[in-house]
Amino acid sequence: MRSIDKTNFVEALQAASRDFHRNYFAMYSSVLGGVVTDPALMQVPADDHAVHRGDGIFETFKCVNGSIYNMAAHLDRLQESAERLSLVPPCSLAQIGDVAVETVRAGGQPNCLVRVVVSRGPGSFGVDPYDCPETQLYIVACDLHTPFMEEHPEGARVITSTIPVKHPLLATTKTCNYLPNMFMRKEAVDAGVDFAMAFDDGGFLAEGSTENIGIVTEDKRLLFPERRCVLSGTTMLRVIELAQTLVDGEQLTEVASVDISGKDVVSAAEILITGTTRNVVAATELDGNPVGDGRPGPLYAKLAELLLNDIADNEARNTEVFTA
Repeated sequence: MRSIDKTNFVEALQAASRDFHRNYFAMYSSVLGGVVTDPALMQVPADDHAVHRGDGIFETFKCVNGSIYNMAAHLDRLQESAERLSLVPPCSLAQIGDVAVETVRAGGQPNCLVRVVVSRGPGSFGVDPYDCPETQLYIVACDLHTPFMEEHPEGARVITSTIPVKHPLLATTKTCNYLPNMFMRKEAVDAGVDFAMAFDDGGFLAEGSTENIGIVTEDKRLLFPERRCVLSGTTMLRVIELAQTLVDGEQLTEVASVDISGKDVVSAAEILITGTTRNVVAATELDGNPVGDGRPGPLYAKLAELLLNDIADNEARNTEVFTA
């Protein structure tokens, strides 16, 4: 076994470089107190409790054409998650936002995904959170995938998940413990479909592995699930706000959060999937059966357009990183 010490540590890291590292542009680490742009140096201590206990929280937002979209909403949710876990970030939300901007700028990519992690920090390999003397902040700027519908204009295939939904505390808190979400994603991939959707113990619609899911009824009601076992997705909440303009214009009769049964989902005119990287997606097949007429519907098209316009033009929700 090779012996590695301070003299050859960086060399060993660089020798372990992999093709996927090209998708990592920059990382800030409060452990190091700075930003690195060499993927080989993007490391987290093995004894950080986020690593071996999942004791941490995270947010994912995106930079589009040089501006970070909806960052304030993500940081507010980060604070809510922190409070639920009695986790005090190492700096203020404003400072986290500033560091995110600087990290994206260091990565040099005007279109990228930004992952923010606040961890309990290093201190032991035990489960006791009080072993950790201070929390840590990690921010990574990485590759942003093309929105789903640009690559799949025909819409998405969805299955009903067999994975039990998380306890409400964990479902509504964006923690680093995402094992059930991983199982849902694996389930969809193994089934050869695009997404899996979960239902709670009462038989009501919950969410996808990393997505919110809603329906449009035959009488043009846009419905998303009650949030007992559902993360309050920032994209879902923004779509709900934007959809109010369609109610005013009489293209929708109502926008609401309600219990949605399996029967409601099956009989829906449209099924919509929302997420930070997904934007708005039309589900056109559920468990092998067509949704509506089997094509993306008119409300999908309108909501997708409203969201894309919001991302492109809403100065109040965009934080400029690169000057045009």
